[in-house]
Amino acid sequence: MNLARRFLLALAAVAVLAPLAADAQVRAKPLRIYAITFRGMTDVEKGFQDYFAARKIPVEITFRDLNRDATRMPGFIEEIRRTRPDVIYTWGTSVTLGVVGAYDAVDPAKHITDIPVVFTLVASPVLAKIVTDLKNPGRNVTGVFHVASTEAQMRAMASYRPFKSIGVLYTPTEQNSVVIVDELRAVGKKLGFTVYAKPLNLDAAKKVTIEGAPQMVRDLKAQKAEWLYLPPDSYLGTQAKQFVIPAAMEAGLPTFASTEQLMETGALSGLVSRYHSIGQFTAYKVEQILLNRIPASRVPVETLTRFSLQVNLQTAEALKLPPPLPMFNYAEFLTSDAAKPQ
Repeated sequence: MNLARRFLLALAAVAVLAPLAADAQVRAKPLRIYAITFRGMTDVEKGFQDYFAARKIPVEITFRDLNRDATRMPGFIEEIRRTRPDVIYTWGTSVTLGVVGAYDAVDPAKHITDIPVVFTLVASPVLAKIVTDLKNPGRNVTGVFHVASTEAQMRAMASYRPFKSIGVLYTPTEQNSVVIVDELRAVGKKLGFTVYAKPLNLDAAKKVTIEGAPQMVRDLKAQKAEWLYLPPDSYLGTQAKQFVIPAAMEAGLPTFASTEQLMETGALSGLVSRYHSIGQFTAYKVEQILLNRIPASRVPVETLTRFSLQVNLQTAEALKLPPPLPMFNYAEFLTSDAAKPQ
């Protein structure tokens, strides 16, 4: 039985097992977790903490936020070495690479190698060179990825509206996003569609800026892009609602989201996983390592077994692009204002 299935069984049994867990662990020393986020607290962290609370597992979590500023990482590394937590939690590709390094470029002076690391919200752990293999990480690192395969997303997009070309905006300083664009092009060659990719601009300090993004959306429409794909890009996720989605709506360009966060910005459709559930699954990985004593190198990197195809009906109405009738049998329908199930 794989860990993903065991995780689902563990959640289903929480109500039964929680009292037993409390008896067994009430006097246990709290698990010390050092957690680094990328852009503040999200529902992932809520799910992470809720899992331990439900299981009555005592934890002591030290949260630190990179706030999209890589210059903060050396200070976090120094604190980790000084405090020696039991495990390190990392949010996203940039944070994870900052802590452990690419598997073929580890620098013991800069990276952590002797404390297990459990990552979350990493879209492509192998392509980003965090692990060599999902089933056998091969290093003191494991975790959870949160997006459906790029091919599955493209097929879901085509089931709503067939296409021959798509546009994509991405942050060139986020390694995760660069990797996804490369993968998107590879899938395009396989399935027979063209990818028009535009990196977001950088300012004089080489920091990403949203300036110029609305024009990029209009340019993609002029290039005959039939969809605007929103990749699992942390910066884009913070800017899409105010700048990208309005430009796409004005241009009549439907948007497809890769994450729950992006779906909540008003995208037309998306194949997504719940952030809260991802956080719970990440906590389960920590439990496997610290309580079940399974080395991180032997804990497979996984994602949830089920994704939700979501459709924003208000966006569909505004674009005059209603979902195909068969989709009403399996899709989850949202309202635009709060992006909640109808």
